[in-house]
Amino acid sequence: MNMELSQQQRERKLLLIKVVHTVVWVFYNVVIFYLLYAVLTNRIDQWVWICLGLIVLEGLVLLVFKKMCPITVVARRYSDSTRDNFDIFLPNWLARYNKEIYTTIVFISVLILVYRLAMT
Repeated sequence: MNMELSQQQRERKLLLIKVVHTVVWVFYNVVIFYLLYAVLTNRIDQWVWICLGLIVLEGLVLLVFKKMCPITVVARRYSDSTRDNFDIFLPNWLARYNKEIYTTIVFISVLILVYRLAMT
């Protein structure tokens, strides 16, 4: 029995992966920007710690997968594209620099958090 997927099946699977990947990306945007908002407004609550835990978890996942999102690893099975956004609904430039942009925002947020905690 031939287990090869048709091009249409590959495209459908990739579309589902792109939707899931984009939803996960949006979720982590909420997490990261809540963290930034909370430290800027000095509202250090349990959600800040939950956000940090989720960010650390995401960082560990990226370390295990050699700086690659596991969703991208799965998507690679269904596409030969070399574009940075082949597996997510983002502009190519944002997909390319996503880790650098969000790592910087998290780093700044953590610096502000440390400052806020040291000042109390």
